[in-house]
This record gives sequence, structure tokens and C-alpha cells, in this order.
Amino acid sequence: MDQGEFFVGKRMGKPETSNDTMHSAYLSLGSNVGNREAQLRQAVSRLETVGRVRRVSSFYETEPVEFTEQPWFLNCAVALEMSVTPQELMKSILQIEEKMGRRRVQKKGPREIDIDILLFGDEVVESEELTVPHPAMAQRRFVLDPLAEIAPDVRHPTIGKTVQELLRELPEGQAVRKLQATAIPYASAK
Repeated sequence: MDQGEFFVGKRMGKPETSNDTMHSAYLSLGSNVGNREAQLRQAVSRLETVGRVRRVSSFYETEPVEFTEQPWFLNCAVALEMSVTPQELMKSILQIEEKMGRRRVQKKGPREIDIDILLFGDEVVESEELTVPHPAMAQRRFVLDPLAEIAPDVRHPTIGKTVQELLRELPEGQAVRKLQATAIPYASAK
């Protein structure tokens, strides 16, 4: 596939431009450097420049996976409504991460902020720059626990199961602890 091409659903083409159509996306946010809670709150606030934050999960302290010799993460899930394409959303996310000090020094290593697109409506996107749904979300408790709090009945577009069903099917093993009294005002859904 050429760099400018992408796969969405069953059709190939150049990225679409944004329009007035509103889309819903679910994002996973994580931080394990500095004041993790402040980093997450700042990232949620900055996402308001991209669209309307509809819901924010509680914060969850989570054990690192893959590269485990690093501090534990604080994670949350965000429901965002906006009128941009998945590619435009990814561009905005990368800008937010950069402005917040994210430097991609070590793959899966410590980071001030990490923002991943988990789902973008029921769209399927496959390109060198972006894959939606997130390819590893169904295997990650640190993603599914917060997401199930705000979107338990949302269905994964390629697996066909709800977020709650995916969470129930996960094997034991990844340590995830919900923190008390961490809700951001958005969590009550505007």
C-alpha cells in the first residue's frame, strides 16, 4: 500500500477530509512519569480542543506490560465526540503528546503521556500510521477495565463482542487497581 493510501472498511482511497458529521471515538490515556494524575487531567483538557469530551473513566493504577522494568502507569479511558477523520484525530493526539513533553526514546518505555485511539465509531482503518480498532486492545486489561466503565456495551467492529465481553474473557494476570475519588467532572457525562 502507498503511504498516502489507507484501508477503511472495505474500500481503499485517500484520507477523507473532515466535515460536519459527528463521530464518536474512545481513547486510552496513560502516564507513568512525573505527576501521573496531573498529566492525565491535562491531556483530557487538551482533548477539548479536538472535540467534546463526553465521558472520562476513573483512574486506574496499572502494572506495566511488555517492558516491565519501569514505574506503574495511571490509565483512564475517554469518550470523545468530534467532526474529524481518524487520521486528523491521530495528528491532533500526536501534537498533544509532543506539547506535553512526550519523547519517543524507548519503545514501550516510560512516558509522560500516551494517548491511543481504541475505537472510532465502527470504522476499521489500516495504514502504516494508524490502525483502528487498536490492535492490542482486546488483550489489555489496563485498556478494557477503564473502557468498560464508560462504554461496556460498545461493540468491537471486527471481533463483534462488547467491551464488557472482551474484559470477561481476559485471563488473569495483569494487575489493575481502580483508584478512589479520581473522577474528572466529565465522568458524569455531559
